[in-house]
Amino acid sequence: MIVRRHAVTAVLAATALLLTAGCTSDDPGAASPPSTTGGATGPSPGAGSGSPSGPASDAPPPAKGSADVVRTVAEGLDSPWGVAPVPGDGGLLVSSRDEATISLIDTGTGQRTEVGEVPGVAPAGEGGLMGLALSPDFASDRMIYAYFTSTGDNRVVRMLYDPEEPAGQQLGAPDTVFRGIPKGLTHNGGRIAFGPDRMLYVATGEAGDTGLSQQRDSLGGKILRMTPEGEPAPGNPFPDSTVYTLGHRNVQGLAWDAEQRLFAAEFGQDTWDELNAIEPGANYGWPEVEGEADDSRFRNPLAQWGTDDASPSGIAFAEGSIWMAGLGGERLWRIPLDGTEAAAEPQSFLEGEYGRLRTVVAAGDGRLWVVTSETDGRGSPGEGDDRILEVKVR
Repeated sequence: MIVRRHAVTAVLAATALLLTAGCTSDDPGAASPPSTTGGATGPSPGAGSGSPSGPASDAPPPAKGSADVVRTVAEGLDSPWGVAPVPGDGGLLVSSRDEATISLIDTGTGQRTEVGEVPGVAPAGEGGLMGLALSPDFASDRMIYAYFTSTGDNRVVRMLYDPEEPAGQQLGAPDTVFRGIPKGLTHNGGRIAFGPDRMLYVATGEAGDTGLSQQRDSLGGKILRMTPEGEPAPGNPFPDSTVYTLGHRNVQGLAWDAEQRLFAAEFGQDTWDELNAIEPGANYGWPEVEGEADDSRFRNPLAQWGTDDASPSGIAFAEGSIWMAGLGGERLWRIPLDGTEAAAEPQSFLEGEYGRLRTVVAAGDGRLWVVTSETDGRGSPGEGDDRILEVKVR
């Protein structure tokens, strides 16, 4: 039994764990793709939570790491999901999945200011307003990108952000960049991030229809790569297609390391959750395989976990490791990297201390922003939930 510091009772904590067992869904100028061996240009400004953090280094990460909560940055948030740091210590833009709002969090004072509500969002089950990313040219165009569930699909929109307008009225009308991603009560994916190549990467789920993951012409169960305008990105592995990789069940974590290699976290079903090193055009096996398999058609994960221990959502790269938020596992995982392999056994931190963890964002200087997810309908919210934590890592 995990004893959580702010759980109301042990019974509620046990119930939260049971709800996440079994099917661990979320709850329940031409640019080329980033090189898998490094050597590409540096990350674009405003790339948000998917950006590399810190300089490249040939030194391996320490075998044993640490993760210490420095402070609570903000609390009292409702179903927080996506996070986009505003450049120049301008705060954190945070989406509320169920309220369909975006708020600005002052990381110094914790003050929350509602930026605006996103029209067209239809929250239900695991769907709603999810991933956020800032335009690569955010300093000049002030565009926020968002992934959300509408009445008919999952889609990506962009909105002008004008902080000079009154609170609650700082978002312009959404311009739909990409539409037609399958939606469901579960497995909606939802993470978006601009890569070092200035292209937009979109993580989708198979919306409960497992067959979509192996269909190259379906947008479900994929990682997509597109221009900021929503067109297939130059250099994609399949002609005239936004599909970058296939064979995924429900991807909610995207991050690049210091050598601009892409990694993704994925929910398993009953057996294995995964962290994958992403290669253009590769097939990651779902629903034919889950976790490692002796099948040359599919890529094996670089690390895997029993579904009670992870249910991974957001990931970030910092201090030579991938840091992965666990929903059902209620912990923060560290996976030290040696290229695209795990350099040592994964370690877990904060187990049971703050409940379900949704999002992890690199904050620089060996720090992370970690977002809890107790108010998403699967947790046991206590006083102060949900919150954003500042965590010092090594």
